[in-house]
Order: sequence, then C-alpha cells, then structure tokens
Amino acid sequence: MTDSDPRPPFRDPSLPRQERVADLLARLTIDEKIGLLHQYHRPVERLGMGPFKTGTEALHGLAWLGEATVFPQVVALGATWNPELVEQVGAAVADEVLAFNHDDPVKVGRNVWAPTVNPLRDPRWGRNEEGYSEDAWMTGLMGGAYARGLKGDNGSVWKTAPTVKHFLAYGNEADRCTTSSNMPPRVLREYEFAAHRPALASGDAVAVMLSYNLVNGRPAHVTPLVNTELRTWTADEVFVVSDAYAPNNLAQLQGYFEDLPTAYAAAVKAGLDSFTQDDDRAEGVLAHLVTALDRGLLDENDIDTAVRRNLHVRFGLGEFDPEDPYAHIGREVVNSPEHRALAREAAAQSITLLKNDGILPLKAPKRIAVIGPLADVQMQDWYSGTLPYAVTARQALAQRAEVTYCEGVDRIRLRHKTGYVTAVDDGAALALTDTTGAAAQYDLFDWGGWSYTARSVATGKYVDGRLDGTVGADSPGPHEFDVHETFKIVEVEGGKVAVRQIHKGEDAETGKWFAIEDGRIVLTGDQARAAEFDFEFVVKARTVAADLAREADVVVAVLGDHPLVNGRETEDRRDLRLPDAQEWLLRDLVAANPNTILVMSSSYPYAANWAAKHVPAVAWSGHGGQEWGNALADVLYGGRDAEGRLPQTWYTDAAELPAMLDYDIVASDATYLYYLGQPLYPFGHGLSYADFKYANLKAGKDHAGPGDVLEVTVDVTNTSDRDGVETVQLYSHQCGSRVKQPLRQLRAFQKVRLAAGETRTVRFDVAVDDLAHWDNTTGRMIVEKSRQRLMVGRSAANIVLSASVRVDGTTVGPRDLSQPLAAASNDAYAGVLWRDETRASGDVIAAEEAGGWIMLGDCDFGSGFTSVTARVSGHAAQLQLRVDDPLDGDVLAKIDTPMTAGVYDYADVTVDFGGAEGVKDLYVTFESGPVRLASLAFGGES
Repeated sequence: MTDSDPRPPFRDPSLPRQERVADLLARLTIDEKIGLLHQYHRPVERLGMGPFKTGTEALHGLAWLGEATVFPQVVALGATWNPELVEQVGAAVADEVLAFNHDDPVKVGRNVWAPTVNPLRDPRWGRNEEGYSEDAWMTGLMGGAYARGLKGDNGSVWKTAPTVKHFLAYGNEADRCTTSSNMPPRVLREYEFAAHRPALASGDAVAVMLSYNLVNGRPAHVTPLVNTELRTWTADEVFVVSDAYAPNNLAQLQGYFEDLPTAYAAAVKAGLDSFTQDDDRAEGVLAHLVTALDRGLLDENDIDTAVRRNLHVRFGLGEFDPEDPYAHIGREVVNSPEHRALAREAAAQSITLLKNDGILPLKAPKRIAVIGPLADVQMQDWYSGTLPYAVTARQALAQRAEVTYCEGVDRIRLRHKTGYVTAVDDGAALALTDTTGAAAQYDLFDWGGWSYTARSVATGKYVDGRLDGTVGADSPGPHEFDVHETFKIVEVEGGKVAVRQIHKGEDAETGKWFAIEDGRIVLTGDQARAAEFDFEFVVKARTVAADLAREADVVVAVLGDHPLVNGRETEDRRDLRLPDAQEWLLRDLVAANPNTILVMSSSYPYAANWAAKHVPAVAWSGHGGQEWGNALADVLYGGRDAEGRLPQTWYTDAAELPAMLDYDIVASDATYLYYLGQPLYPFGHGLSYADFKYANLKAGKDHAGPGDVLEVTVDVTNTSDRDGVETVQLYSHQCGSRVKQPLRQLRAFQKVRLAAGETRTVRFDVAVDDLAHWDNTTGRMIVEKSRQRLMVGRSAANIVLSASVRVDGTTVGPRDLSQPLAAASNDAYAGVLWRDETRASGDVIAAEEAGGWIMLGDCDFGSGFTSVTARVSGHAAQLQLRVDDPLDGDVLAKIDTPMTAGVYDYADVTVDFGGAEGVKDLYVTFESGPVRLASLAFGGES
C-alpha cells in the first residue's frame, strides 16, 4: 500500500464502505488523524483529501448563507401532523444545500445540523420553535421524516448527513451550560430516548449533536449514554459532534475537569468525534488533543475510533467517489417554483383554527381591517434562512378585498428635562434636542416579558445599544445572536421612567441604562447615572386601530412574538401571556367591531384566555415562512380547510406548569400525558370547517400479548356539505399498573381528506411491544399485564370512542434484595437530586439538605435481614430506613455516614437492620446532608 496507488481501495466505490474507511484510516499519520477531529477538517493534500466542514444549519430551510426557501418554523411543521409533507420539506432543503455546496464546498458543508428532536416539555423554553411536539413519539416520527428527506439516500450516496440534536434532556435556556437536568430512569427512557431514537434507528439520521447542559450532574458532552445506549440503536456508525463552544465549558464554565486536555480526553472516550470550538481556528483544540495523547489520557486507538466516524460521514456523502450523482443539482432549485409551492402548502397545513363561532370561512367581506405588529411583516428566527421574498397577511388579503391597515403600536416621545431623545446623524446617535417632530418620535413594540423595541419614525430603523456604549437608531431590528435592540421601561419616582437595555455583558447582572453624556444618550452600568424621562404619547395605537375597525366589515388582528425577543436561544419566557399592549389592542378591536378574528403567529403557545372567551375566531401558526400570507388567506377564505392541529398543550397560566428545571414529567404531572388540569386548548386540538362523525371502533382482538399487533379500525364520516380534513388520533391508557401511567398517550394518527358525505375506515397498527414502560425493579422495558384502553378522538381531551384490550404481559414481582438496590432506581422521591456516581459512569441520589427521601417499592424482605450496607459519599450525615411511610413509618435502621474525601470517594457503612418481613415499600430518608447514596445491600438473612 502506497500513497501513489493509481486507485487506492478507499477510492473504489465498489468496495464496502467500512473497507474503504479502514484503508484511508491506515494511510493517515497520527497528526493527520488529529486534524480531522475539529469542525474544520485539515486537508491532507498527499492523499487528495480536501477541506471538510461539519455543521450547516438547515432547521426549516438553509440558513445563514444567503437567500433560500424559508419554510415554516419546526413547531409549525409539527402542527401539520403530516410526516410525509415534512419529509418533502427536508428533501427540498437537501437540494438547496447541495446547490450551495456545489458553488462553495468549503464554506457550505453537507453535514447538516437538523432535525431538533428535543420534545417540547415546557412552552416557556426559549427554543420552543425548534421542536416538533411535546409528545416524544411524535417528535421522533416527525424528526425522522425530516431527516429522511434531508438524507435523500440513493442507495449509495447521501445528499446530506443529518444530525439530530440536542442529546440529552435539553429544554431550558437560563444558565443552560451549568444547569443539570434531573433524569429518573423512566423519564430518560420513555420520554427522552423515545424522541431521539427513531431517526437514528431507521438510519435516516447519521449523526448526533450533544447538548450544553448537564444530565444528572454530568455534562452531556461526556455522558456515557452515547456509547452504552445511543450507539446501540443502530448497527451503523453514529457520528457525534459537540455544540458550538461547548467543549471548553467542560473545564471552564462547568469546571468538571481540571484542564482542557483532561476534558477533551474524557469527551473522546465518552464518544465525541468532532469538536465545534473556536470557529475555524482549530489550533487550540488540536493542541489539547496532542497534550492528552502525550499524557497518556488517550491512545491512538481512541483517536482512530473518532476519526473512523468522521470518515464514515465523508464516504457516505460520496466525497471519494469518482462521480457525484447529484452534480446536476444547481442554483435553479433555490427558491424554485416547486419549493415556493411546497412552502405555501406547508404553511397552509400548519394553520390551526382554535375557535370558530361561525365567522370563518370569510363570506366575501368588502373591507377588512388588518391590524397588528405582525400584520405586514414576516419574521425570521435565528435558524431561518434569508427570505427571498415575503407575503404578509396584509398583502395576501389585499388581493381579495379592500384592506385598511395599521401596526397597532404606540408612537411615543421620551422627554428629558433638557430636551427630547432625538435620532441625529441619520440615526448614528441619539441626542437631546428641542424638536418634537419625526426625529424625536418612536414606534414602541411590546413583545411581552417587559421587552420592547423602538423604531425611529425618522430613520425607519431601530434603537440599538451598542457594545461601545453608544446608542443609535440605525439597526434593522433584532437580527444577531446577541440582541442589542431590546429594552425594559422601568418606572421611577415622580411618574418618570428609565430605560434599561436587556442585553447584559458576560459578567453583568443586568443590562446597562440610558444615561446622558455631553447631550447624547449613552449606556452606563451605574444605575445612579440612569437618565429619567417623561413618557409622551404622540399616537395612541388603540384609538387609531379602533377607528379602522369600526369602518371595516371584518377585522383580522395579527399578533404574536418576535422570534428573537422574549423567548429565544439563551432566553426562556417567564410567563405565557400575550404582550400587554397586544392584548389591550385586541380588546379595543373587539369592542369596536365584534367581527374580529385573532390570528397569532408565534414560536410558542400563549395563555390567550380573554381571546378564547370573547373573540369569535382564533387561529394560530408558527412563523410560516415566505408564503405564509397566501396560506393564511387561503384558510381564512375557506379555499383550504383548517388542517393544523396543536403539537403541544396551551395552558391557561404559567402557574399550571412545574418549575422550569423540573424535567420529571411523571412526578410533576407535566405535558398532556400527565396533566390533570383543564387546558386552554389541549394537545392535538384544531378545528375543521367540516363536521365529522366517528363510529365502529374495533381493536381487532380482545386479548393480545407481546409480539402481537393490534389492528385498530374506526369509521370516519364527513357529515357536512363541504370537503374537509380530519386528523384522527389514537391514544391509549393502561388501566392498572405497579407505577403511575400516562392519562393518555398518543399511539398513532392519520390525516384523512374526506369529500362531503364520504365515509372511510381508518386503520392503525399498534404493536403491543410499543405499549411498554420502564420497570425500575427489573431494569428493562416491559409490557405489563393489564387492560389497555384504546381511544380515538380529535384531541387528547376530545375522545369520541374507546375500546379495551386485555394484554397478557408481565406481572412485576417484588424487588429481589439478594442483590444491591441502586438508589437511582427508586419509584418515588422528594427533595433529592440525581447525580453522577463517577465522572465516567453511573447515577446516585444526592440530598443537599435534610428532609428528602426516596421510595423503593415492593421490597421482598422475606423472613427478614439483620444488616444493611449503604454505599455513600460526601459529608457526614444520617440516613434512616423506614417502611410504608417516609415520616411515620417504623424506623428499621439509622445509618450515620462518615465524611469522605469527596463526592466520588465512596464508603460502605454497615449497620444492624431488623423488623421488616414480607413485601414492603422501603423509604430512605435523609436526616441531614449533603450526602450521596449509591446503593443499599442487605445481609444476614434470618
């Protein structure tokens, strides 16, 4: 084997991919191998290996690289409940990636960082728009469909290499790099794994991105679950990349390792293959990896394993093949007529009708007042492409009727005792002057959470607090990762206000304040220097809007969020309310004209409680991309049925939600699976213009067992005089179980298009094995012996018919105490945390203070034990073992734990134990802390 072979095996496409990878790997020097472990691969010219870059953003269209087709946000694609359509969108995006790649293969890589498969556990999450659903199974289904479209496998060469993200248990933005997600085994396997597994198990995704957060006290970038679980889901290689700048967090923000070489070595051993760090400056990363090798923290086999997975992707993309089967795909596909039509179709299917008192579809109104801050703009989120054009609600409706319009935002002035805040030098600065005209006037946008943007009337641009401390009015608006155009208006004494920028420096507790220096507005971190202003209204939007509403036949109020403000990457929402100014506007519109339709375009649900009661029609969609206005008009006029269905629950208040960092959906009764309250709009909700009747639900059989498939059928009839679309949803509920079960769980759905009067039999195939849940006593997924209630309906809360099936599954026996009991496998708990047993593997239970407890159910004590050994670490503390109740149960043992050398230094403490016979629930109570408990072992059986 020589480098000058006329056709080395790695360039022979007739050979199996693994042989080609092995051949190329054997030709690389150790330095060349290390050069492939950064996001920007170093070329190896002697072998003809050119540059290669991982990571092109393609969440709902090609992003950050210029104009490309912009499809609806991911949450809107989820609302289509149409995986076939989502696959088509993925295929279109793949073609546009290829077109850009053919123009510039160095800048535009074909390893795409999509889809996002984090389930939408909490609607306050700042990245809510990136997820498909709060249901894990549906998330996996839709994410897998998008990945399948992106991959576009022709049998030998992929169009792109899709990357599911973000593994694991990632769903909060506040302090996301330092917070730890509590993951009990059931939540981990039934919820998190269920969302991540499908796209990988099917082979539709070939890579995974790790998440910023910690999981059970261990950074996700060194989780052992990559190797012990994730890579067992498929026989193929899985390429694992870091999130941007996350590797250095391991030794810096997270402080989990003493230095970066140690951290990098641990990450590679845990399964990380590619470091996304320092942009295209690879030197630092490569130097740390070399140091890790020199120290013996890594060996060449570790490097080879990671390099092999990198090469697997490059070979999968056909890089070393003699011909490119996709060479014919060029720029003509970008924003092509076919992709425009697909964008319109996806937007139309995403629009969800939440309420309709009969005002829709529109009946040829002559004049429509289109009002609201989103009425004549199409928003882009951080991962959107650059819009080649945008059809707004105003533009589309104006093609069908006379339209009057206003943004519905107040126009204001800020008056200081020495003058008005004025845009000068074409907005390059703000200064105090005597003018009261356009240069001193600003349109004030309320985006909720006390977050405002202000647009200069004179410049048409937004007020921007810059990093150098100056303030101007020359920004296009929030558009960068660090948003400098949002402000809070803070009331101070005397009825005046101060203005504080929301963006804050890296070590600052709050943003900076508007201050005055030499007659100009500047930023200061000293609140004592904050300038005080009087707030003057030039135009009160509600008055103008109400006047337009009175003169119209129908009002369409288009309200919602700015995707880069109050709910975005790095920023969670604090509440679910519509922005106050938007709600006040809506109320005045309804008072002026009861024929008002509320259209919400937003990245997330709102607690739109007043609207649900008082507005005759309410519709929602995520930000719908370039064709959204046309799609909206199609639906409002009835040319298209309202097909969207909610992919997540809409709650009446944030008070209905658990704490943002409480990831245990089972214990906290979270998501539609366990939520006991009455939602504003339930998961799966969405109205059609047609009416449907369900009949003849059949489960296929009365009894079933593991390995069987239930053939569930139901007849659905369109009973109306127009064609319509219904999304038939099948849920299950396990009646009777050793553990808490979901109230209802989505098992299948089908979108059916029925002509007026048409009846169709809808069939669902449900594998009994898919009804399994995680059993802590046996440490595996089981199908429990039970009665399963199968339910069909229009939403999780609108069940129409049900049937029952007896499942001859497993009867879970008591816990076997001849083996140690892992504390992390408890059945219930309070006041404790899951934490890392060692830096490399394992979970333990940690109590930071007194009062916590865990319950290990159904422990079989037989005729009794005489001793118990606790494996503990941390501070000196006391544990008590009780039966049947954590407070009043009989105390069977008191365990005084010693101080150990650290949380990873464990001691075994053995004490006398007695008084328990037969099968009992065992409680471990933590009488003091902090302390960690790994396991309990019982001995001396009586």
